Amino acid sequence: MKTCDLHVHSHFSDGTDTPQQLIENAQKAGLSAIALTDHNTVAGLPALLSAAQGSGVEVIPGCEFTTEHNGDELHILGLFIAPEHYEQVNGLLEQFMIRKSESNRHLVERLRGAGIELNYDSIAKNAMGSVNRAVIAAEMVRKGYCESVKAAFSDYLSASKGYYIPPQRLGSVEVIRFIKSIGAVAVLAHPFLTYNEEQLRAFLELAVPAGLDGMEVQYSAYDEQTTARSAVITEDFGILQSGGSDYHGMNKPHISIGVGQGNLCIPFSLAEMLRKRAVKP
Repeated sequence: MKTCDLHVHSHFSDGTDTPQQLIENAQKAGLSAIALTDHNTVAGLPALLSAAQGSGVEVIPGCEFTTEHNGDELHILGLFIAPEHYEQVNGLLEQFMIRKSESNRHLVERLRGAGIELNYDSIAKNAMGSVNRAVIAAEMVRKGYCESVKAAFSDYLSASKGYYIPPQRLGSVEVIRFIKSIGAVAVLAHPFLTYNEEQLRAFLELAVPAGLDGMEVQYSAYDEQTTARSAVITEDFGILQSGGSDYHGMNKPHISIGVGQGNLCIPFSLAEMLRKRAVKP
């Protein structure tokens, strides 16, 4: 069976793999396709498309948008984004990325005040300019302040600890409508990391009429019960299933491309079904 991974990250956001390494790892995993869904950027897509030429691995151009609905952070994937629309994506994200950069810079300043010696400009340079809390957490681990990225979040980087103040985010429904306006495919990423089933169904009542095409059903952090519940919900709302590992390379070493924590096998047919929802430019 042909398989794919519809949610992976490169070093253009908070992953560690270069585009070439992503393709090589996808080949080793026997994947037919991967979707590059870096956080709030499409900067890595041209390099990945170039690296994939002749590899036998299809690249699905994407982006993971950080959004907010009623105070809750939700991530919306845009898949099958045509190169003609990269600038429109950049335009939508520009103001958010300015706010995000300011938020992360202030976070580093507050951590420095707590005795954690970090340099924001150095972090940004090493991260190719795209900084988020996972990148800051990885630097904290590298410098020995925390044992793991997970520990950095639990001890310092969650909003409840007072160091991190989230930036004003894009609206979830607004982003879904934008994704559809450029002919791409809108997928709700890992909703059960944020919502219980009642909350998720309430959100879908708004998101599906706005154009939401699908939802991640297979995901690295899901157990069999959560996957099964997710599948039922997609059927109830008439949307498509998607699946992804949320691969970040060595920043999430317990997650492997294509298979997650060994619990994933995402049929390429899911990508083909989602592709049919895209509108060619």
